[in-house]
Amino acid sequence: MPFKVPKGLNADIVRYIWEYKKEPQWMLDFRLNALALFESIPMPKWGPNLNDLSIDDIYYYLKPASAQHTSWQTVPDTIKQTFNALGIPQAEQKFLAGVGAQYESEIIYKRLKSQWKDKGVVFVDTGCAMVEYPELFSKYFATVIAASDNKFAALNSAVWSGGSFIYVPPGVHIDMPLQAYFRINTSQLGQFERTLIIADTGSFVHYVEGCSAPVYQANSLHSAVVELIALPGSHIRYTTIQNWSSNVYNLVTKRALAHEDAFVEWVDGNFGSKITMKYPSIILKGARSKGHVISLADANAGQHQDAGSKIIHIGPDTTSYVVSKSISKNDGHSTYRGLLKIAPTAARARSRVQCDALLLGPRAISDTYPTVQVMRSDARVEHEASVSKISQEQLFYMNARGILETQAQALLVTGFVDAFVKELPMEYAIEINRLIAHQMEGSVG
Repeated sequence: MPFKVPKGLNADIVRYIWEYKKEPQWMLDFRLNALALFESIPMPKWGPNLNDLSIDDIYYYLKPASAQHTSWQTVPDTIKQTFNALGIPQAEQKFLAGVGAQYESEIIYKRLKSQWKDKGVVFVDTGCAMVEYPELFSKYFATVIAASDNKFAALNSAVWSGGSFIYVPPGVHIDMPLQAYFRINTSQLGQFERTLIIADTGSFVHYVEGCSAPVYQANSLHSAVVELIALPGSHIRYTTIQNWSSNVYNLVTKRALAHEDAFVEWVDGNFGSKITMKYPSIILKGARSKGHVISLADANAGQHQDAGSKIIHIGPDTTSYVVSKSISKNDGHSTYRGLLKIAPTAARARSRVQCDALLLGPRAISDTYPTVQVMRSDARVEHEASVSKISQEQLFYMNARGILETQAQALLVTGFVDAFVKELPMEYAIEINRLIAHQMEGSVG
């Protein structure tokens, strides 16, 4: 039978979740401390308007009527139909080293191909990792993002459930992506997965995350926490394609810690949602570590995409590169909010930030709030920003050659986002182009 806690948030709800999941005592202490932090930290006032988000109108845990499966054939038909429509089984067979699927508050399917399991790769849901790999889990859990980091990191810490735990042993290069797909399928549900990825010395992993939800009249909340730990000489690429429905608040905290000679990449695509607040971050702690963030935010009617990045240079000879693309259509509102900080210890640090915004229609809005803090005289920092509209001359040229206006606009937008799309695996790049073409329908200003 499905299990759903009562609506609203208090200490009893947190205990409900802890008891139902049969977690150790220390996790209850962690959760209750996080709840106290959440209640003490004020709602952010510096970004999008969150006044319509009612914390008491959310269900904070719903377990579907299904245990976790390792064979797609045994997943219940009602759940299977949803993920079949999203193409998860086909992607697993053709493109992936492993796949996980979270439905509501729990992972209902997880499978890692044997060739990687035999090399010591761990790919389980985060709750299982707490039980099956307690030393590894406790060593790294909440070390990059503390419960006190911000209000919604505290909320996640209090009620987290599901998410992916990945450990890649030293020297292992996984040459196919691992993917997890997160689906909110119930009105007024909160989804609070917690993902932790540890790439050991000299290893490589590419993790792809997809998210979606159907449209309901009432609001839903997605508030994930993602921690990446790139140990010396390792390489982590984290790709996100989120296409939430227009009633979802997407309030996420994502941060990576890069050690000596490590390389971390965030490839972050944001479609849909009512409000998104997400700023993938990289702390370049080790000497010669590198960080790249390439992001795309698409804001349609009634949506506010407040996204960007944070890069903190601490180690010497560290480098970073940020490319942010945003598209605002109709009365959509996109915001780039970024931080670049070069600490006094970051000798010879180098960084380049590029922000490009495209406005479609007279009511579209785009804002940019870059913060640059440089505490080294030998640092090399570049910042470039542009705001543009689609050229009427280009549209006329394409119309004159028989291309409909919506098709022409979609082609020009596809060219604008090329820097983002070319970073995706081929099968995802094709899907993004289709999604852009679909969202251009009816958006001509």
